[in-house]
Amino acid sequence: MKMRAHFPHIAMRLLACGSLPAASAWAQAKGPSVVVVPTAPLASPLSRDQFIAALSRDLAAHFNFEGELQLELTRPWSSPARLAAVWDVAVLEYPTVPSSSMLLRIRMLADGQPVGSAADGGIVVRAALWRDAWSTRQPLAVGSPFDAGALEARRVDFLREREVLPASAGDRGFIMARAVPAGRMLTWRDITRRPLVKKGDVVEVSASTGLLVVTMKALAMESGAQGETVTVRNPESHKNFSAIVVDENRVKVRF
Repeated sequence: MKMRAHFPHIAMRLLACGSLPAASAWAQAKGPSVVVVPTAPLASPLSRDQFIAALSRDLAAHFNFEGELQLELTRPWSSPARLAAVWDVAVLEYPTVPSSSMLLRIRMLADGQPVGSAADGGIVVRAALWRDAWSTRQPLAVGSPFDAGALEARRVDFLREREVLPASAGDRGFIMARAVPAGRMLTWRDITRRPLVKKGDVVEVSASTGLLVVTMKALAMESGAQGETVTVRNPESHKNFSAIVVDENRVKVRF
């Protein structure tokens, strides 16, 4: 009787140790003995790198920046006197125009609760926006077609060099608006759209309404690139009217 009374306890210890053949089957039938609970994120202070990264993402999205935005704090970093598992940093007020020095009003949340921030919500940052821009390899003459082979890309700060031409811009639809020496950064003022209509040329004018299309010849009174509005003259009535450049020596009139 004593053996029978103690047998279940011995069996349970053996099963727990995996000493009986039925140990694994019993464990599977009874389910796992340990339940794993995901651990919550550990509370930590807000680091300088986290703070700057959050500001960079916010500014890049707001101003639709292209390139690599780099920020630098003008004052020594002082982390808020609080620990949190989740930090949220957002810009509440932006400058009208981005520049190399910007005053921002910010908000910081620690686990959803507002906390004091640097300069009581205001902070000044120095910024640089690095992108590739076009520089000339050789002298370029006025009127010459835009040719990427005559250029090279250089990394510049677009918040300081605001007029430079990004390397993502420019194609054969442009020509040089003025002569540019070798070794100089190109600017938007150095190029212009190649005119598809030139002053003094005879152009084809089309006008349409519904299924009706009317065409005629006219004299271009000024030059224009694709999409630009130019003045043309009816050679019979000698009356001027406006038309939109659509292609080489072709314009259209909208009713």
